[in-house]
Amino acid sequence: MSDTEQRLDIWLWRTRFFKMRADAAKAISQKGVRIDRTGMIRKTEKPGATIVPDDILIFRARGEVITVRVLGLPARRGPASEAVEFYERLSEEDG
Repeated sequence: MSDTEQRLDIWLWRTRFFKMRADAAKAISQKGVRIDRTGMIRKTEKPGATIVPDDILIFRARGEVITVRVLGLPARRGPASEAVEFYERLSEEDG
């Protein structure tokens, strides 16, 4: 995998949407994630699906539907203040 793409489960974990990578993988496998790349929307249930900057992700976490735009690919799981720099929140819906 190049530095221009990242596994979906790793990205969701490093951006702190899930406490453990295994939780991210389980959520992806059970509920799926919609990935919108240049208007082409696909649903994946594979934690190893790759994402790139500018993808829009729609997924469920902590009882809500979350829509975010990927702004970057974090190299590590840092503090929350650092994690928010890698996405733009597009929704605030309660689920």
